[in-house]
Amino acid sequence: MRISIRRIGNSKGLIFPTSLLAQVGLKDEAEVTVEDGAIVVRAPAQPVRSGWAEASKSLAAAGDDGLVMPDFVNAEDEAIKW
Repeated sequence: MRISIRRIGNSKGLIFPTSLLAQVGLKDEAEVTVEDGAIVVRAPAQPVRSGWAEASKSLAAAGDDGLVMPDFVNAEDEAIKW
């Protein structure tokens, strides 16, 4: 199959038919690499934030989920009317 390379803003892009993307399981994101002079497009190995929810729960359970930077305000902030 041949597809055109199109200008997209200051870049160039490829528009893949939906049926082609469905055949390899691509939905919202893809991993793109160059291998042996070819552009290879694959489904990501795992979601970018995979495991973050579990890690957050374990931090909270261990009591290690405090602020990294303490809350700070200016003394004059209380007088400001919004």
